[in-house]
Amino acid sequence: MAKEIKLVKSLIGRKKDQIATAHSLGLRKIGDTTSQPDNPQTMGKINKISHLIEVTEE
Repeated sequence: MAKEIKLVKSLIGRKKDQIATAHSLGLRKIGDTTSQPDNPQTMGKINKISHLIEVTEE
């Protein structure tokens, strides 16, 4: 099962580690969408920036 992740809030003014986490998921600007595997590493990244993204199951 994979996760569909969409960036819904801006990265401007966020902490550097949150920006780096978003970039590692392939999210650079509002509206960017990416598909990531459902594993512990991805879930940790999702938890770190959960207030900036929307997550759906594929």
